[in-house]
Amino acid sequence: MNTFNDISNVKHASEILMQQRKAFLATEPPSRAQRKASLAKLRAAVLAYRSELQSAVSEDFGHRSAHETDLMELVGIVQSIDYLSSHLRRFMKAERRHVSLIYRTARAYVEYQPKGIIGIMSPWNYPVSLTLIPLATALAAGNRAMLKPSELTPRTSDVMHRMLAATFPVDEVAVILGGPEVGAAFSALPFDHLLFTGSTPVGRKVMKAASDNLVPLTLELGGKSPVIVARGHVNQRTISSIVYGKLSNSGQTCVAPDYALVHEDDLETFIQQFNATVTRFYPDGPACDDYSSIVSERHYSRLEALLDEARQHGARVLEMGVKPESARDRLRTLAPTLVVGAQDDHAIMQEEIFGPILPVRTYRQIDEVIEYINGRDRPLALYYFGEKDADCKKLLRRTTSGNVGINNTLIHVAQDDLPFGGIGPSGMGAYHGIEGFRSMSHAKGIFDQGRWNFPSLLHAPFGKLMALALAITLGKQKSGL
Repeated sequence: MNTFNDISNVKHASEILMQQRKAFLATEPPSRAQRKASLAKLRAAVLAYRSELQSAVSEDFGHRSAHETDLMELVGIVQSIDYLSSHLRRFMKAERRHVSLIYRTARAYVEYQPKGIIGIMSPWNYPVSLTLIPLATALAAGNRAMLKPSELTPRTSDVMHRMLAATFPVDEVAVILGGPEVGAAFSALPFDHLLFTGSTPVGRKVMKAASDNLVPLTLELGGKSPVIVARGHVNQRTISSIVYGKLSNSGQTCVAPDYALVHEDDLETFIQQFNATVTRFYPDGPACDDYSSIVSERHYSRLEALLDEARQHGARVLEMGVKPESARDRLRTLAPTLVVGAQDDHAIMQEEIFGPILPVRTYRQIDEVIEYINGRDRPLALYYFGEKDADCKKLLRRTTSGNVGINNTLIHVAQDDLPFGGIGPSGMGAYHGIEGFRSMSHAKGIFDQGRWNFPSLLHAPFGKLMALALAITLGKQKSGL
């Protein structure tokens, strides 16, 4: 097996891209058996390195529970690999397409072939799953891949680098390490497809860089995902799901609820039940083992600044749960916090929060909710809690978002057969499901002409046969009006 040393500069990345492309073009596309074997190797490697990955992630964050890494990252990777492996036969099968009457002796079909070399740029918030699930998709589609993980989680990136180097040859899978400059150059390489997961501002830069080589993109971005609670539906089931979605990984999740829209009659009940649920989830407070830290000092300071601005302008900033002040006893830890009364021009209502802070706004009618959501960028996720009644249907019909969860948060991402992706500023394209496989495949249309070829009779010199064919397809020509 050909392994490789640490790669930290663009020259090496460009050389590896050339090496992978040469290897790709020199061989047949991998068979289903070969693709399943690659997926099986990846699955085995993840499980073999499980404890190293848990430790590395926790060190990178300052603290993250091994259980949370297992649940939010490794389980998703294993499930995704198993899903792709079990559905490969169907995904790879050529699709018959309709042939109109005059071409009926021919066959039309679509074959899905590997694009070639897939570039994958992954973020820091779920550094393992958001690197390896796209990798699994690329391998399932028969591609080779180059990965650029985040520099904000260097220990995790190093473990993945060593793990993949021990599992795949460099001309099949390679990890490129380095900071923002390397990332910028990586995004400008002439891949056959590039998948980027990260913030919307960086996504714009990636798209510009990729455009020079006309590289097709999948952009998994973010935004402010709303959670709407119908009147009278503030209950334990609702609040438990919202707290789970908001506080998993301390809110450092692209599909976490970013703000809540609660009926004005239910506001105080919402606050009380949120506090009670946080207390139940984290009975030892925010310094407990199950509660995550913020990944970096820069991100922690940004969250503190959001809260300071809201306080200074009169918003109610309410720390939730047991001993919220104990958060200060652990590095970069922020207590679960509700912000009530923030104004639309406050940064907390403009920026994606990416932390354990939930602004709460009130409404009276569902039309206000729809107008408010539609007045902003289309979100990556939208959550609704209530009956599947006329208001629910109206909300779903009148708003557009990447995905929707009804009476749940986050769980839609774990549904392997659903596409996952945003729209507009929250992203473009999708992965997961057959949509992910196809985004990393080229849909090649093939028309196979049969022995009897009616169109071959319709060439010049034109005569009665052409007139008959045109009469059949276009109808008889009428004179005058």
